[in-house]
Amino acid sequence: MAKDNILKGGEFLIKETKAADVFIPEDFSEEQVMIAQTCNDFLESFVYPNLDRIDNQEEGLMKHLLQKSGELGLLAISIPSEYEGFDQSFVTSMIASEYMGAGYSFSVAYSAHTGIGSLPITYYGNDFQKQKYLPSLGSGALTSAYCLTEPNAGSDANAGKTKAVLSEDGKHYILNGQKMWITNGGFADVMVVFAKIDNDRVLSAFIVERAYPGIVFNPEEKKMGIKGSSTVQIFFNDCKVPVENLLGNRGEGFRIALNILHMGRIKLGGTVLGAAKRAITQSVNYANERRQFGKQIAEFGAIKYKLAEQVIKTWVTESSVYRVGQCIDDTIEKLKEEGLPKGKANIEGIADYAIEAAFLKVFGSEALSYIVDEAVQIFGGMGFSSETSVERAYRDSRINRIFEGTNEINRMLVIDTTIKRALKEGFDVKEYSKSILKELEEEQSDIPQCYYAEKHHYVKNFKKAALLLLGEISEVFQRNLTNEQEILFNISDIIMQAYASESALLRLEKLEGIKGVEAVAIYRDIVDVFIYDAADIIQKCGKDAINSFVDEEEHRIKLIDHINYLAKVKPVNVKEARRRIANKLIEDNFYNF
Repeated sequence: MAKDNILKGGEFLIKETKAADVFIPEDFSEEQVMIAQTCNDFLESFVYPNLDRIDNQEEGLMKHLLQKSGELGLLAISIPSEYEGFDQSFVTSMIASEYMGAGYSFSVAYSAHTGIGSLPITYYGNDFQKQKYLPSLGSGALTSAYCLTEPNAGSDANAGKTKAVLSEDGKHYILNGQKMWITNGGFADVMVVFAKIDNDRVLSAFIVERAYPGIVFNPEEKKMGIKGSSTVQIFFNDCKVPVENLLGNRGEGFRIALNILHMGRIKLGGTVLGAAKRAITQSVNYANERRQFGKQIAEFGAIKYKLAEQVIKTWVTESSVYRVGQCIDDTIEKLKEEGLPKGKANIEGIADYAIEAAFLKVFGSEALSYIVDEAVQIFGGMGFSSETSVERAYRDSRINRIFEGTNEINRMLVIDTTIKRALKEGFDVKEYSKSILKELEEEQSDIPQCYYAEKHHYVKNFKKAALLLLGEISEVFQRNLTNEQEILFNISDIIMQAYASESALLRLEKLEGIKGVEAVAIYRDIVDVFIYDAADIIQKCGKDAINSFVDEEEHRIKLIDHINYLAKVKPVNVKEARRRIANKLIEDNFYNF
């Protein structure tokens, strides 16, 4: 039975969550742990020994590896049981994404196939289409790709020029156009292709088989990273697609594309975790081996700082990703109980968390960027050598800030979607902003002394900072808000820091209830340092935003004073806290948090 107290997407800004109500990685079931281990074993057996062969794009190797993972059931995790899949939860699919995320270029092929390649058919296909394609996509007998981007339609996906015209006999759509940056395009058997029928304003979606005549595949693109991932341009020249291969309804393609991108964004937040944990383990292994000035470099404070920051960013990202993953599962269950068909419940359940999906994609990808960059730095000159895996990790990570909508687009989406969702759900950010302003002018409460009361006080204030500024900019800019991208980025970053701080705190609180105070001392260090740093980010972003749009001096000074108060936290000895975190990592010699 579905929970009654599920927070809807974006509601975390105005409602509090109890620690007992959040899902944390320590809650994984035995079956979920087994799936994670199967993913790890697969990488150890088939991917890591073949990294150079994969990066050299050895003919047929990537497709063969996908098929091998299919034999182990790893491609069928999200496919319904009636189509020979395992029908697992969203969280379980996230776990597979995380562990496969350590697989460099293979993780890209895997994510494209199991996510954006297969799920449009899973969620939007009719029974005939599902029966025809899903069993083979789940087994690996067929591989898949997603064809949305065009030369002049990247972030603005609906600007695509690919056309579909019904044939005279009414049996086929004749497809003409060009797609680019198509992952798995060099070998995919089945593609979900987006095009406009006749003179429609919006896209439709089609299931296109590789064997259809009139398709031309360009040579593989040469890329900075993820070199082993197949990426090609595809041309459709009078390609005949059977009318029964229209996916969903006519004109529904843009909605399909957006909803699949929501899913891809939150999944990417999970995928980066696998890459991050592997890079951290490689970092500490090297730091424990490399000696300079007569001792291991792991003993130096500068290295401990880097190792600790790697851990903090990963643990907080993990806390946030699995929290929202379970919210999605709970919402899906609730929608099914209310009578929605399974596919539609999945679509709406994921779409409801578009805000969280957008900012966790940004937060996770930028965390990984930091982690792999510092991994190279810890390795020093060796990190710049292509003989080390951290060099590959560094190059491969860069695409994550572009994949699934650039981080810039996603930062804008966070604000736009939050304001629209607020109006739809019946709370006006302008009114919230005014009430917060009034509250701050009347009374500013002292910081509580109890540990959890203190930290929740900070988190509540972080949210108030976001709401205060959201109302102010909505009032000032109204319909011109999208032109103020720098300000939107500032407030988006405040929202990200607030959610991540709360997620980490709730995980700590729940863990302490399970294991006791002493067992979670190291996680208190993680939360203390993260919230302390988050406060600085929020203060800077808030002041930058205010100074960018408030002209009246008295009001500007007042707002900055409020932001300074809302971002006020007690001092933390961050040096000692980071050293304790790093010392645990150094002692374990692998990521074990």
